[in-house]
Amino acid sequence: MTDVKRIEDAVGVPPVPADPTPNGSNGRTGTRTDQPAVPRVDKRDPRYLALRNFAISMTVFNILGYAVLGFEQPWTWPIFAALLGYTVEIVVEWVAARSTGRPAAYSGNGLWGLYTFLLPAHITALAANMLLYANDNFWPIAFAVTIAVGQKAILQAPIKGRMRHFMNPSNFGITAALLAFSWVNVAPPYHFTENVPDVLSILIPVIIVTSGTVLNAMLTRKVPLILGWLGAFVIQALIRHWVWDVSLWGALVPMTGVAFVLFTNYMVTDPGTTPTEGRWQFMFGASVGMVYGVLMVFNIVYTIFFAVTIVCAIRGLYWWGKWLIGRNRPAGPLEPAPPPAAVALPVAR
Repeated sequence: MTDVKRIEDAVGVPPVPADPTPNGSNGRTGTRTDQPAVPRVDKRDPRYLALRNFAISMTVFNILGYAVLGFEQPWTWPIFAALLGYTVEIVVEWVAARSTGRPAAYSGNGLWGLYTFLLPAHITALAANMLLYANDNFWPIAFAVTIAVGQKAILQAPIKGRMRHFMNPSNFGITAALLAFSWVNVAPPYHFTENVPDVLSILIPVIIVTSGTVLNAMLTRKVPLILGWLGAFVIQALIRHWVWDVSLWGALVPMTGVAFVLFTNYMVTDPGTTPTEGRWQFMFGASVGMVYGVLMVFNIVYTIFFAVTIVCAIRGLYWWGKWLIGRNRPAGPLEPAPPPAAVALPVAR
């Protein structure tokens, strides 16, 4: 669901000094010592705090879902999904590290390094399992988790001078599962409040909105994105009502559900695959809302997930296009050296 940019970048680490021995090897053992160490994540870093809080929120919500709310999948599935997500994340990182000759991101800092490395996979796996419904078959969930975690090493773009993944992980995994298996569905709305009284069913969205708003306002700072998404959602509902005579209440009522609230606070605001500047955040959220409206006009199901996938893909193509244009642009002329006459000469006395 939410996947913050790799958090080993959270703290700056001074460059490792060059090894005085030939070829960067240890004089006694002959082993390589010129590789930089994996940075240790600071416990106070906002990106780590956001990841940790997202992971705690997802875990608590899953526990309450199976114990109280009425989740219908087997209670072992979140455990299997999380273990699979951990495995895929570690294997993909190991392969990527070996292919590029760098240390694996989970190495060098003991259990703390492994724990911080696996937080994104934990969130992604729990989200995919919670939001998909595959009857009594776990393997479509496993497919979604594998795609969601694995695509981060493949679907990348040169964003601000660095290769980064641009597809929202859990959303992309869910989209892939929905397209690959026609009998797989998203979790039904009653899934989140089936076994609770009416009063609690009203309080649950309020609690999620409050916690998610605090998290997004103080840590991920995605409030402009949320405003753009909500504003565009209302606008597309009004346009569909005026132009296509769609029931206005029917177009707006999804905003009152737990699933919509979860999507707004924990899915569309993924810090790793959304812009950082306020105006671009707003444009991203508004784009998701407008694409949602267009898909609804064509009666496409699972619209909310497909809208995010389309906007993320367009954003990735934009960064690739920008990189290609910059690479093919001829370099500007060099500034000429100052003429000899401009050089001050000593005055003879």
